Amino acid sequence: MIFPSAQNIRNIFRSLLANKVRSFLTMLGIIIGVAAVIVIMAVGAGA
Repeated sequence: MIFPSAQNIRNIFRSLLANKVRSFLTMLGIIIGVAAVIVIMAVGAGA
């Protein structure tokens, strides 16, 4: 397994800060997707 170097980590955070709207929308999509799966599992278990 290859671990990212300190320079790569700096570049990752710099990219996230440069694209705040894109980062926010990506996180929002992931959160909505996970929440949808949890709701479907809960509805399936309750039925």
